[in-house]
Amino acid sequence: MVSYHVIGQPTPRADGPEKVTGAAHYSADVQLPGTLWGKVLRSPFPHALITGIDTSRAKEVPGVHAVLTGADVRGVLYGRRLRDVPVLAQERVRFIGEPVAAVAAIDEDVAQLALDLIEVEYKELPAVFDPLEALKEGSPILHPDINSYPGLPQPLEKVSNVFVRTTWGKGDVANGFAQADLLVEDTFTTPVVHQAYLESHSCLVWIDESGRIQVWSSNKSPYALRQQMAEALGVPVERIRLNHAYIGGDFGGKGSPLNVPLCYFLALRSGRPVRIVMDYVEEFMAANPRHPSVIRIKTGFKRDGSLIARWAEVIFNSGAYGGFKPGVNLGGASNAAGPYRIPNVQIEAIQVYTNNVPGGHMRAPGEPQALFAAESHMDNIARQLGMDPLEFRLQNLVQEGAEALTGGLYNEVKARETLKAAEEAANYRAPKPANVGRGIAIGDRRAGGGESHAAVSLNQDGSVVLHTPIFEQGTGTYTSLRQIVAEELALPVERIVIQVWDTDAVPFDSGVGGSRVTRIAGLATYLAAQDARQQLLKLVAETTGWPEDKIVLRGEKIIYEDTGDTRQWDEVLSRMGSPIIGQGAHSDSERPSVTSFTAQVAEVSVDPETGEVTLLRFTSAHDVGKILDPVSHQGQINGGVIQGVGYALMEELRIEEGRVATLSFADYKIPTIKDIPDMRTVLLESESGSGPYKTKAIGENPIGPVAAAIANAVEDAVGVRIRDLPITAEKVYRALRHMQ
Repeated sequence: MVSYHVIGQPTPRADGPEKVTGAAHYSADVQLPGTLWGKVLRSPFPHALITGIDTSRAKEVPGVHAVLTGADVRGVLYGRRLRDVPVLAQERVRFIGEPVAAVAAIDEDVAQLALDLIEVEYKELPAVFDPLEALKEGSPILHPDINSYPGLPQPLEKVSNVFVRTTWGKGDVANGFAQADLLVEDTFTTPVVHQAYLESHSCLVWIDESGRIQVWSSNKSPYALRQQMAEALGVPVERIRLNHAYIGGDFGGKGSPLNVPLCYFLALRSGRPVRIVMDYVEEFMAANPRHPSVIRIKTGFKRDGSLIARWAEVIFNSGAYGGFKPGVNLGGASNAAGPYRIPNVQIEAIQVYTNNVPGGHMRAPGEPQALFAAESHMDNIARQLGMDPLEFRLQNLVQEGAEALTGGLYNEVKARETLKAAEEAANYRAPKPANVGRGIAIGDRRAGGGESHAAVSLNQDGSVVLHTPIFEQGTGTYTSLRQIVAEELALPVERIVIQVWDTDAVPFDSGVGGSRVTRIAGLATYLAAQDARQQLLKLVAETTGWPEDKIVLRGEKIIYEDTGDTRQWDEVLSRMGSPIIGQGAHSDSERPSVTSFTAQVAEVSVDPETGEVTLLRFTSAHDVGKILDPVSHQGQINGGVIQGVGYALMEELRIEEGRVATLSFADYKIPTIKDIPDMRTVLLESESGSGPYKTKAIGENPIGPVAAAIANAVEDAVGVRIRDLPITAEKVYRALRHMQ
């Protein structure tokens, strides 16, 4: 077993002091001379033609420097890949909350006054809100020009509201169903869920004296944003610079351009820097929440419990636009197959336009939806067979060398061990009181691929600086990267100073997302630290005559092993008159073959008189590699589980005929300390990770199986199956009454 002096130890957060003292600057904190406030006028209709806009009175308000409508930004579309989002509505609006006009003024009050004076005339059009209705022949076509949109994966043979289909499969599903002894079919639905980060979307855009577009934005993928801006605006990417600002929470929601293109046009028109900060009414109404879904799933199996075939159709309600998704569709839909041995599989994921708020990304995009359906469905099959749900899963879990549905083979498989660990820690088989149930669910996830760069500077004054292009979004990335440098240089972690590059520093960086940062940016940092270390040892060997293979670095000292002679490396550099700069880069677009399993057990009590569900205990078992910081690692597990609890039991952005009915946290409920149950975590460490020191991803893994585990526990407690999230007392009550 390798011994480390920093890796594996609890470490103070690198960004902690700045954040708790208020020194950390977010986009909304950046102060530039002459900055104007931008505000947006939003559509009151879900689908309508804009027949007229009168901005004359708004332009006359003292202190107003710019007023824009769709006519001023005609033809400009943006998006993360699919460019279908207009900066301001072009001729028609497609959801309640869509930007129609914008104002830049000396302060927020003046901007709002000007907005109130803009008169817009609309002609309402038929709207469609249900994705199943949007699929039907004769439904209103929301994007008749879709085949002209840049970034569309492939042109549509016939224009419809379905703009992308993604399939995964193996074997022959029809033949598999023919061979099966039994079939089970289910349909599940999941709601719209907001990421509920503390900081709302904010940005500041300034076109400087040289004509460069300077941007500060709460965006975790600055290099991607720069590229998206360049493509949308038709300007060279070199003209755009993203400057570092802290991000106040993300959970997947801070990756799209959102207001940045509009902010640019206001800055261009006014000749001044312009800031836009969404309030939370706007967040709930017009940001990019998690997609709701309708999931149809069918499985064929033998009487002995062997799975033969599975078909699933995952229909995502994209809302009015598709540009807030980096991959256009959500790859997490492939989890509808689950981590099981099924020889015949066909999964299809469909993105459908509707007149609702556009969906984007949220922690493990597509996976919580797919796993809720798949793992609830597994319990239904087990009950059809009269088998214990745990034993049924153990019989069918994927094994070493199996073909993964998304490509490649499973290696270092610890599915069975993880599930058994959850069973033991949860005391799964212990007797239960009446109306108490236990439910189990399992999922797996590979870390994402990407590209990252890093540099490590050893300076003459003894300081060590880590340069990174990563914009920290709250998960502790800077802390992990400091640990890696400290480990490689045998220094206390406090000695490592973080300096964040803007987008002029390196050609590209993938940014934060996909559970990739420790694997990709961590390896780049590891290589940069090793490069700095090797340069230092080589320099000392050249200046002292010591054999390089006999020199070791121990913190500030360089030691010649044969004699015990030492040098202080800062003195060596001081004499040389220049620092050492180690460079590191890592690029890997493929997901690794090593996956990480998460098995969870929920224990609930259900009041049969009211349907109220109380989560008593939750156990989460994880197949992990080397853990860099146990406190941060546990924080990711706890946070993911709690978000999953909210998804399972209470969270729902309720939308009625396209209108969001939950426009504040008074109505949109998220878990509080009273909702958090007794939580138990089991970690199965291994040496099979794909990151530095054999780490495995943890950020998105804990959220996926939570809702299914709770739904399975509710059925175990009182015998009712809730197929549409969230699992509320009203739904359980109605299901119980229906049984009588």
